[in-house]
Amino acid sequence: MSRHVLVIGAGVIGLMSAYHLRRRGFAVTVLEREGADRGSGEHAPASYGNAGMIVPSHFVPLAAPGVVAQGLRWMADPKSPFYVRPRLSSDLLTWGWRFWRAGTAAHVRASAPLLLTLNLASRDEYVALDDELGGGIGFERLGLTMLCATQHALEEEAKVAEMARALGGGAEVLDAAAVRALEPGIELNVVGGVHFPDDAHLNPGALMRALQARLQADGVEFRFGARVVGFELGDRGVRGVTVRPSGGVDETVTGDEVVLAAGAWTGRIARLAGLSLPMQPGKGYTMTLESPSQRLSVPSILTEARVAVTRMGERLRIGGTMELGGFDEGANDLRVRGIVEAARRYFPRLTEVELAEPPRWHGFRPLSPDGLPYLGRSRRVPNLTVASGHGMMGLSLAPITGKLVGEVVAGEEPSLPIGAMSVERF
Repeated sequence: MSRHVLVIGAGVIGLMSAYHLRRRGFAVTVLEREGADRGSGEHAPASYGNAGMIVPSHFVPLAAPGVVAQGLRWMADPKSPFYVRPRLSSDLLTWGWRFWRAGTAAHVRASAPLLLTLNLASRDEYVALDDELGGGIGFERLGLTMLCATQHALEEEAKVAEMARALGGGAEVLDAAAVRALEPGIELNVVGGVHFPDDAHLNPGALMRALQARLQADGVEFRFGARVVGFELGDRGVRGVTVRPSGGVDETVTGDEVVLAAGAWTGRIARLAGLSLPMQPGKGYTMTLESPSQRLSVPSILTEARVAVTRMGERLRIGGTMELGGFDEGANDLRVRGIVEAARRYFPRLTEVELAEPPRWHGFRPLSPDGLPYLGRSRRVPNLTVASGHGMMGLSLAPITGKLVGEVVAGEEPSLPIGAMSVERF
């Protein structure tokens, strides 16, 4: 009889983990707190509403020199891309202290090669997955352009480009004319940009629907509306996972192995098993224009505003902001307004009307203090594997994360180094 794995979380990391586990012959049950219709609406999980970018270009971890100082400056602007809601929270204070400690040049030097390697491997996994699924997920390898409205931003991005080339990645610094040549017919208010040809993008909602359908066809069981409220622990780790069905009575689900991939809720759930995984939910916002007057060919990031812009077929998705306010489900209209105003600064032909009432989304990214995911087995709970904390790179890193989870659960040597992402490193 095949071993049974319980995967907690049906986001993109959970589904990719289930995919690789099932391919290895494990019986898999996915436990998901949200209902089966979770992929629609303003409060859909982050795996559905994100910008769909696959980003080898993003090899600098979130915890880097200058980030804290820039964040403090942004705090004074209610429309800025960063905000921390003041509150008495020991978790937030501890996380913030660890984030500050991690923001060193040495940490960037140590982490950048790993993040680049993981993202490149993940992109290649997407190529194979797109072929297996028969397309339909909007996967395209067009690269990504960091658009710069100021000379200072262009000079800073040029340093990242130099670092990328030193690590073996691709990067090209462009002047304004070269940027416009990439986007004929689009009026751009920029002085230049940096193009990263190794990047790709897809439609996250289409990916999630196709992947779930494939898993269900392959015999993976999904338990929706099953919120994890506890663990039964024994000498060998987790003996059972206690779930509370929507409107039902608590029940215990048993399995041989457990994979914890619950996104921003991973830290809370880990505590139920006696583990400490410092994590903060970072709220982000996107809006999707159904028939935009300006439709980029190449996915871009508006560098100064930290706003992502991705073409998804005939639609255009625009998103940004990092808001640390706990699990507050409300939307901050000023942050949304900041995204709208940034889009119009870079693309002056985008009209106020088309940006006024597009479908909006907001959700939480799982942020570790050092900008690296948690990935691997727990030493304290031997049959528990954690895969979370990917921040803004959850979709980008999902395939390689799922592959590594499959290797770890199968007792194999991971095909890529995961020591820096140790579950108990804090």
